[in-house]
Amino acid sequence: MTTSPLAISLLLGVFAVLIVLRLPVSFCLGIASVVTAFHLNLPVATLFQRMINGIQSFNLLAIPFFILAGEIMGQGGISDRLITFANALVGRFRGGLAHVNILASTFFGGISGSAVADTSSIGAVLIPMMEKSGYDRDFSVAITVTSSCQGVMIPPSHNMILFSLAAGGVSIGKLFLGGLIPGLILGFALMTSCYIISVKKNYPKGDKVPLRQVFKHFCDAFLGLFTCIIIVGGVLTGLFTATESASLAVVYAFFVTFFVYREIPLKQIIPILRKALRTISMVLALIATASMFGWMLAYLKIPAIITQTLLGFSQNKALILILINIVCLFLGCIMDMGPLILILTPILLPVATRMGMDPVHFGAILVFNLSIGLCTPPVGAALFAGCSIGKIKIEKVSVACLPFYFTMVLVLIIITAFPAIVLTIPNWLMG
Repeated sequence: MTTSPLAISLLLGVFAVLIVLRLPVSFCLGIASVVTAFHLNLPVATLFQRMINGIQSFNLLAIPFFILAGEIMGQGGISDRLITFANALVGRFRGGLAHVNILASTFFGGISGSAVADTSSIGAVLIPMMEKSGYDRDFSVAITVTSSCQGVMIPPSHNMILFSLAAGGVSIGKLFLGGLIPGLILGFALMTSCYIISVKKNYPKGDKVPLRQVFKHFCDAFLGLFTCIIIVGGVLTGLFTATESASLAVVYAFFVTFFVYREIPLKQIIPILRKALRTISMVLALIATASMFGWMLAYLKIPAIITQTLLGFSQNKALILILINIVCLFLGCIMDMGPLILILTPILLPVATRMGMDPVHFGAILVFNLSIGLCTPPVGAALFAGCSIGKIKIEKVSVACLPFYFTMVLVLIIITAFPAIVLTIPNWLMG
């Protein structure tokens, strides 16, 4: 191993330049690693071995299965049933459809685990509905985009699995459970903000739904919601690993979509598989090149250097956590969430553990922090999806998102300051 300043500058500099040139992140990671390896006269074959090792993980198989299950359920009518059930619960309050949007995102996040899938499925139905009911279009898109970030916290979450992989095997079950309460707190905080804005702008409220109808809508949505129970319950009870739960969820989603709901024909499975395969290939390419890049970081001792620098700057845990959160918020605005988790985890986790932080707590902070970048310009994937569905400019939606950005940062501060919010349930249920 070496700490060559020139090699470190080359690795990070090439990566930064390629990012600015808007190359795909996986290409940026791979090219920067190979160029640095040539400079250090390292055998390039070693890097490609690291790429293969990075995706040869049984736990990693959970991600493709989760993606496929989410695609099947997302196109099979589940989103409409979740919206109807959410409307029966919270539609009667001021700004009812905004609350429905948030609650439906909570439900759908527990099925898809993806903010973009959430925005696309829920937004396609609710954004036109909200606008027709008298809500401003920018507000409708803004609440759809920001509420979708619950999907990366509420189990199952692809990003929690990525963190577990990058962290060297932190319990996926504990990470799933650790994200549950922060995700619910975010939903409640966003609903509070929506209510305040709705009262100020006099947005409409819906009719109260009789209890019998609420129960009927719950029964209609239950089969979809049961997907989350299969995944989390299987991992929690020890009956299945995360990968086995995810594969069972695919079989269950297939059965419910094509043989129970039957809203789409069986032949529709081909485009669903094609779309899922496109997403899976991008994710696996990213993981493979990030493994190569992470090995170069370790070879150049960059994580150790950053740990020593931060701890040398201050021994105050609160100050270091503030610095880490600020850096992650900034990076989340200019890079996608997946690669940032894979890059930042091996760099920042040693700092967190040296300060006595539980890896599950740090994982929840990191994933929540970077999820904010999904709805911020210039590269927020959920923001782009919402603006595309709502046919509105990003600049206008970004302004409408400002109160919700403030709400999300406030929740981030709360879960950073109070570890028990993250750790109580996983420690209670999994020891």
